[in-house]
Amino acid sequence: MEHDVYPSIKRVAVLALLAGTLGPAHADELTFARTLDLAQQHSSALSAHQAAVRAAEYETRAAGQLPDPKLTVGIDNYPVSGPNRGSLEADFMTMRKLGLMQDVPTASKREAAREAAQAGVASAESSVRIARWRLRVAAAQAWLVQHHLERQIEQFAALQRLDASALELARASLAGGRGEAVDALDAAMEISRLDEQRDDLQRDLAKARAALRALIGDDASGDTTGVVPDLGGITASLGEQLERHPELRAYAAMQSLADADVHAARAAKDQDWSVELSYARRGQQFGDMVSVQFTLALPIFAADRQDPRIAASFEQRQRVDDERDALRRERRSELEADLADYERLQRQLERSAQSGLTLAEQRVDLTTAAFSAGKAPLARVIAARRELLEHHLRVITLESQRDVIAAKLHFTYVEDMP
Repeated sequence: MEHDVYPSIKRVAVLALLAGTLGPAHADELTFARTLDLAQQHSSALSAHQAAVRAAEYETRAAGQLPDPKLTVGIDNYPVSGPNRGSLEADFMTMRKLGLMQDVPTASKREAAREAAQAGVASAESSVRIARWRLRVAAAQAWLVQHHLERQIEQFAALQRLDASALELARASLAGGRGEAVDALDAAMEISRLDEQRDDLQRDLAKARAALRALIGDDASGDTTGVVPDLGGITASLGEQLERHPELRAYAAMQSLADADVHAARAAKDQDWSVELSYARRGQQFGDMVSVQFTLALPIFAADRQDPRIAASFEQRQRVDDERDALRRERRSELEADLADYERLQRQLERSAQSGLTLAEQRVDLTTAAFSAGKAPLARVIAARRELLEHHLRVITLESQRDVIAAKLHFTYVEDMP
């Protein structure tokens, strides 16, 4: 039994060690989904908008409340001349007063304040949605650009290995007296051209990583992993989903804010009032007194005060409507252009996959066979390989452009965001 227990313990320890070793590595993979999560975790702009929501929610607790009461302390009818001068108790009219006053805005004004506070919360929440949408689109597009650039560099690496083998073959053939010096020269020149083109791609990749690092932090230092997700729902009928655009949806809250301002401007014509209760203490030979006083506001100059503000609030409400209509037209044009580009890229990809790549691959096979049989120069093989590479790079470029548009359309009109 003793001998059976120790191997089991060892196996458990090994498995635990492997789990601890492999777990973090897997968690650190820069997949598409993880990139979106990291972008939200690292976004100070998103945190700022979320703080604005919390602030607006606190404002709703205070909105519509009565103002703080006011404490009044004073002396009425203090004699400054005559026989009772300087005395607080000799004259029956002299009173030391303590009072409490409460201003009472009308119910319409308090309701307008609550309405404005609620609209402020909705507006802040809309800002969060817009910030999250922009962040997800930017992070998705940055990941896609980097991912496709890495794929293009992989194509270069494969072709460079083939050209290095071709260069060695040309040199060996030349040494054996069977080849021509131009074959080795062509192979060397092709390797040099590939190095320069790959340097350009490495530069573009460094820029792409910098752009992604700005969104997700140092996690963008490595290569992307995983595959491009299915960004479905991109069809011509997407044009019917224009109102789902986060920026257009935000105008509902802006309209509510403008409506609340209209209601507040109208309520300003209503008469506020206040009440004051005071206790007055006189000299010992006189009785104390209690007073109650009501004050009523008189908006008798409404034509110069409240009415202009009401007119201004209506104009602001109209401004919001006009801005929404203008933005709707702009976003519709943008959506139609994106859909047209997406469909064009999709057709070009289908043609490239069906004909371009197939023909280029056949040409490589034929020229390679002809070279092996001594019926074609090495330069023709190199040219065929380069043409195949250009086709692969073009396909990846088209996929990158299509996926970038798809990400924008998917996160704008397809994905449901809270």
